[in-house]
Amino acid sequence: MGISVALEGDARQAAAAKLAEEHALVRKAQAGDRLAFEELVRRYDREVLRLALNLVHRSEDARDIYQEGFLRVYRNLHRFRFECSFYTWLYRIVTNVALDHLRRRTSRREDQAPVPEDADGGTRDFFDRQPEPRAGANPEKRLLGQELGEHIAAALKRLSTRERMVFEMKHYQGMRLRAIGDLLGTSEETVKNSLFRATRKLRSSLDGMR
Repeated sequence: MGISVALEGDARQAAAAKLAEEHALVRKAQAGDRLAFEELVRRYDREVLRLALNLVHRSEDARDIYQEGFLRVYRNLHRFRFECSFYTWLYRIVTNVALDHLRRRTSRREDQAPVPEDADGGTRDFFDRQPEPRAGANPEKRLLGQELGEHIAAALKRLSTRERMVFEMKHYQGMRLRAIGDLLGTSEETVKNSLFRATRKLRSSLDGMR
């Protein structure tokens, strides 16, 4: 019992020290220290790129969101008020950039030719995340697996932008509902409702594949 309490105390102290160090870097960056801002970018660049890729599923689009996200962070750094961690603030901005991108992509979808799936992961939906079949696998099973993957990808695309993002943040990134709500600027209850609707729609769309 005493050891557990001590460990929890150490963990809280470590988290507080990390937050203080992060805020010190932010203050330096706000004062014009370019090296401090570059250090903030270095700390979170992989996570931001991974988030963007998980949300838009296209490496080229993810890089654009990565660049635009950090540019928006740099331009608005003076507005950071230390009311949350820099990490949360950064991810909220990047998520909003991704949302804007998805809205633009959806609005012009009818004017675009279908994008084929390629070896470079041009589209990254559920099926692309599954293990590659063995070379000697049954061709019929491989075809059925591909058909299932196409149905899942199509079902995801029929979700609203918010429903899809919530579903993927929860199931692809393993994020907690409260953290998703913080990033999207909404309540945990709203996130829970969005996840429920997304799951229900996906199950309904895939009923015919059972």
